[in-house]
Amino acid sequence: MLTALRRLGLEVKHLDSARAFYETRLGLVPTVPGAERVGSESELGSDDGRKPARDPVTEDEAGPRVCYAIGSDADGSPATTLVLRRPTGQPRGGVHTHYAFSTTAAAYPRWMQRLSDLDPSEFSFGSSESLYVYDPAGHCVEIGSVDRDSPNAKSGDNDTESRQSGDEGDHSAPPPLSGIFEVVLEVTDLAAAESRYRRLGFEVVDRGETRRRVRLSGPLDLELWEPQLGIADARGGLHVDLAFETPVPDAVVEAGAPWCGDPEPVDGGLRVVDDDGHVLTFLAPVADR
Repeated sequence: MLTALRRLGLEVKHLDSARAFYETRLGLVPTVPGAERVGSESELGSDDGRKPARDPVTEDEAGPRVCYAIGSDADGSPATTLVLRRPTGQPRGGVHTHYAFSTTAAAYPRWMQRLSDLDPSEFSFGSSESLYVYDPAGHCVEIGSVDRDSPNAKSGDNDTESRQSGDEGDHSAPPPLSGIFEVVLEVTDLAAAESRYRRLGFEVVDRGETRRRVRLSGPLDLELWEPQLGIADARGGLHVDLAFETPVPDAVVEAGAPWCGDPEPVDGGLRVVDDDGHVLTFLAPVADR
């Protein structure tokens, strides 16, 4: 049903400090939406490819925001747009949200070195390693060495890294981030939330033995937690803003029903709110709109 994560929206109090973290520490390059559609945003850069030619802080119905393209699809379009928003409306974006960037095994030690002054927590999952730091808004940012299947993983490089460094041999530049592979949502009724997301096509791959949590696999790994602290004292996000691509938005909304309120038409799809206040948008592929 769901083929890709197209947007993760997070709430921040101060865009300036959030931008400093994501652009200086993580090396992300802001994008300026060329069209009000997730997945069709174009980067308007200056000659050196690192700084936007115009102010990247734009505003939509929910408030001022800055957008970052994370990874890319086979056709070169952004895989996921990370949106940082200082909200004045809806959807606000998630607060204290634990989410994870993917990187390569070769790049992971460089990330540990680059962020060492932030005193990152580290955890081994056997087949991969993850570090955890906090952004200025209190989101727990994980970077995991899970990227092994993409062509970018073989070379240790990707489009994001090329934009960040402008020089493939510059090891002082930020290492690559190839995508967003995990988001954690806080829920009040784990069984009910699990049932809904399974109806949307997610499959259970793990359950907590001592913690009330479940991990589901889909276009990304989605963790559902009843209120608790996880690794690095991370928490599941509240009222997280997620947009998914699907060829059948109407069928997805019907499968996940009932929702809190009626579905809201948006450009290219439908928006709904689940029982825990998470905002889910289901979008048709850009080519089909």
